[in-house]
Amino acid sequence: MATLLIAEHDNASIKDATNKALTAAAALGGAVDVLVAGEGAKGAAEAAAKLKGVRKVLLADGAAYAHDLAEPLAALIVSLAGPYDAIVAPATTRYKNTLPRVAALLDVAQISEIIKVVSPDTFERPIYAGNAIQTVKSKDAKKVITVRTSTFGATGDGGSASVENAAAAADPALSSFVGEEVAKSDRPELTSAKIIVSGGRAMQSRENFTKYIEPLADKLGAGVGASRAAVDAGYAPNDWQVGQTGKVVAPELYIAIGISGAIQHLAGMKDSKVIVAINKDEDAPIFQVADFGLVADLYQAVPELTAAL
Repeated sequence: MATLLIAEHDNASIKDATNKALTAAAALGGAVDVLVAGEGAKGAAEAAAKLKGVRKVLLADGAAYAHDLAEPLAALIVSLAGPYDAIVAPATTRYKNTLPRVAALLDVAQISEIIKVVSPDTFERPIYAGNAIQTVKSKDAKKVITVRTSTFGATGDGGSASVENAAAAADPALSSFVGEEVAKSDRPELTSAKIIVSGGRAMQSRENFTKYIEPLADKLGAGVGASRAAVDAGYAPNDWQVGQTGKVVAPELYIAIGISGAIQHLAGMKDSKVIVAINKDEDAPIFQVADFGLVADLYQAVPELTAAL
């Protein structure tokens, strides 16, 4: 059995999601090859070659793969799929967009956001906002799988795989890149941050995020998150959203401030190692999953905490 792992990268380096997805891919039991598709992505390919357990790295370097368009990337993956029994990718925005297209082109059922590999054809995945775990057995000859990386450890370096050039596939030309607005921040990315400070609807305004949440996060070297209610109200940008319809995170420390703990939010952060909740409502559901809870007015408690730090 052989597996093709699709790398999440920034052309210069491999992202942590790839290391974690590699752990899942290795659990399938066969050789693992890594596909790095991008423009000027030699650095990422060389980094992938150093990962432990990688047999070889396929580098597809070209303008068609520069902007994460699903159509040309899916066509490339399908063109390389022949010798592989499984195609695996982290369940990031890029591959939530791409792999369903791959599965459709291969005429197989995608297995989404697995949290455990039971056997090469059987997997566990969360359903109903994480309240139930579904065991899925696939009869498809080729498995197309996305991995919820928050539940897998990261594979480290220690490999010395070869890097081979992969021929570009014909671009379906179904979409074209127009432009992008990239949020720039010195804070760690949410999905790889070891500490996250999140605010909820109780923050009441964007200014309060700036005044209370961000200084605490900066003291801790933490990423900043938000509940969907806070994002929908315009208090925080979309890329801060943690939850079932946002980012799924599992940091060492998660601090939830003014977050009630709706089931959709818990689905995105309940795997955090230590959860701290600050809320003035002692009956808030967030306290049911919190390791430490403080019933207090956040506008008094958070500045005191920041000052103490």
